[in-house]
Amino acid sequence: MNIAILGIGLMGFPMGRRLCDAGYCVHVWNRTLKKAQRLASAGAIVHEAPTDAVRDADITITMLDNGAVVGQVLFDLGTAAAMKPGALLIDMSSINPTEARDHAARLNELHIAYLDAPVSGGTIGAESGTLAIMAGGKISSFEQALPVLTVFGRATHVGPIGAGQLAKLANQMIVGGTIGIVAEALLLCERGGANMAKVKEAITGGFADSRVLQVHGQRMVERDFAPRGRMSVQLKDLRNALSTAHEIGYEAPITALFEQLYAQSIEHGLADLDQAGLFVELASRNGMS
Repeated sequence: MNIAILGIGLMGFPMGRRLCDAGYCVHVWNRTLKKAQRLASAGAIVHEAPTDAVRDADITITMLDNGAVVGQVLFDLGTAAAMKPGALLIDMSSINPTEARDHAARLNELHIAYLDAPVSGGTIGAESGTLAIMAGGKISSFEQALPVLTVFGRATHVGPIGAGQLAKLANQMIVGGTIGIVAEALLLCERGGANMAKVKEAITGGFADSRVLQVHGQRMVERDFAPRGRMSVQLKDLRNALSTAHEIGYEAPITALFEQLYAQSIEHGLADLDQAGLFVELASRNGMS
């Protein structure tokens, strides 16, 4: 099976390497060629144009920044038109559900199947093959994709086209909000004189424990904000959630609050920090280092 991956960034690189290690014939493309060339040593075939990468692919995976970029690569650059009829496009980017449905309709006219399958788990999950994958589309497309998706982690079919993106928005609402409350709570403890690392240790295993506390909370303790998932990406996802909520007539006031906090953090120069960098914004507001 020939597999093409478009987008060899923080997530696309380890995912591409896992496919190479699993024995697939992998074709890769990235707008910045040097990023794609890193996979050549793993056995991937590197292409300078996305149209060349997908031409013989049975399955094409996109892992790109946002819906506008996905649309540009697929349609403006002629990539979708270069795909062979009967191929499957798996968009693993995080985009708006309405964009996913639009892309699927346009691909259907070219006789190309579509699955929206965004992921959660960050670079750690991409490297270890433990990503949570939320898939929307036809059951037949999901079953076709499953052997490939299993290389990346645990895949769940959650509904029709666009449902995968809805599930990812739910994930990002929970992650973004939990990062914020973990940061605020740990800073409160530090300001009050408690040892932040020991507080995290003390509440581990209780009702307040979570994956966010363990991973992002530890980054806060260590002041390690090197980007795994950037603040700017988290803001994009929260805005997609709010846009979707508006479209369906749903009020999401808690998400709106965190959207403001992330937006203000980025205005203060924190865009390229890890998502846990909301800690830096909240510390700054309280005059803490």
